Amino acid sequence: MTGRWHELVAAMVIAVAVWGVAKSDSRTGRARSSEATRLSQRLTERVGGNSPTFYRDVLPILRGHCEICHRADGIAPMAFGSYEETRAYAEAIRTATGRRSMPPWFAVPGIGHFANDPSLTAEQIATLAAWADAKAPKGDPRDAPAAVKWAESWTIPQPDLVIRMVKGVALPASGNVDYTYEIVPTHFAEDRWVQSVEVLPSLRANVHHAVVYVRPPGSSWLRHAPVGAPFTADTLSDPEDRRGAHWTDADVLLVYAPGSSPDEWPAKMAKFVPAGADLVIQMHYTTNGHAGIDETRVGMTFAKKAPVQRVLTLQLTNDHFVIPPGVPDYRVEARGTLPNDALLLSFFPHMHLRGKRFEYNIVRASEKSPPVDGFAGGQKAGAEVETLLRVNYHFHWQMSYRLAEPRLLKAGTELQAIAWYDNSRENPHNPDPDAAVRWGDQTYDEMMAGFFDVAVAASLDKKSYFVRH
Repeated sequence: MTGRWHELVAAMVIAVAVWGVAKSDSRTGRARSSEATRLSQRLTERVGGNSPTFYRDVLPILRGHCEICHRADGIAPMAFGSYEETRAYAEAIRTATGRRSMPPWFAVPGIGHFANDPSLTAEQIATLAAWADAKAPKGDPRDAPAAVKWAESWTIPQPDLVIRMVKGVALPASGNVDYTYEIVPTHFAEDRWVQSVEVLPSLRANVHHAVVYVRPPGSSWLRHAPVGAPFTADTLSDPEDRRGAHWTDADVLLVYAPGSSPDEWPAKMAKFVPAGADLVIQMHYTTNGHAGIDETRVGMTFAKKAPVQRVLTLQLTNDHFVIPPGVPDYRVEARGTLPNDALLLSFFPHMHLRGKRFEYNIVRASEKSPPVDGFAGGQKAGAEVETLLRVNYHFHWQMSYRLAEPRLLKAGTELQAIAWYDNSRENPHNPDPDAAVRWGDQTYDEMMAGFFDVAVAASLDKKSYFVRH
């Protein structure tokens, strides 16, 4: 959508002054900042009046929670790798961390525990506030923690293989861009197990999201589409290919969106790419006033031996909804039952600009009152609901949420995803509060997709997993 992706760039530029997207309730932000100030005063008193220093106290926090974005070649507009780079932002860091708008994290506290939660403790926030209050003292460089060795622009370890688009995608300065695909052969001579994977667009500010699919040899999906050149559904002449460009059940290697993390699996888990497979890279681009050419890369590391479990990306999706004009809290749900046992690993909710909240639940029949047809309060009558994740959704920070402890789900477990949308004028991102909104590709349309990752036996592919016994 023309110019809409400006908002991500603007949010990152605003970070130079505020270092983060401010919460909508400024009173809450002020209260949190005041709390951080009180804690920082107590912290200074506790260390005998000696203020925190950059190298001893601040840099360890930045290394552990911020440097993944705030580094050379990172996605943030400034790096925090050295004192000279960081000092000018001391006050902005104090403000953003006091409001808890940075590091970004949108899971509602108290519901689930997540391995990739970057949130700071109250004491860490107080340390940053005390450092800013003391005019950002440098301290002794010998107190610095060991530097993190980043692999160029990659967050994952140095990739064993980087697959690039064969031909870059030319993007206009304005207007809508249809979903764009490029099929890239892997040339794998043998089956490979992918231990970690990351997507790096060259024009990040133009990418709304990307999905990398695995097309095994002999697949009929997009069989007549060009290989090694970008295309859209409208450029395909075969009707089956055009349908395939809008919907597929192919294996997903990775879903990428602003703020999302790359996938890295434990030693006994990996995703499978068969010998001779192609990667089908689906790109949703937006325009931002500047023409350019995107050359997306996919970096992978491989397992040293075959894993015990195979990771599959599944989803709960509802594409049959109409959000009425002006409604501030419209509810859409999807649900399904697992056909076989699976180890639940992570979640990745996806909506567009009207997205407000998203949650994943397990729905069980109540022992006292078994489920019946119909709904009560948005749930089946007699159902018991266990919420696994609830997210205050932010379109510009589409994040994955990895369970700290993977959870075994038995065959027949009913999973539910619920999305809420704000189509009112109170939503500052709403492109048109007078519109009735349906599922669609562009950001002025909406989507409801609850991706989640599971681990199953290494011998099961997605088709085999969905055979119910």
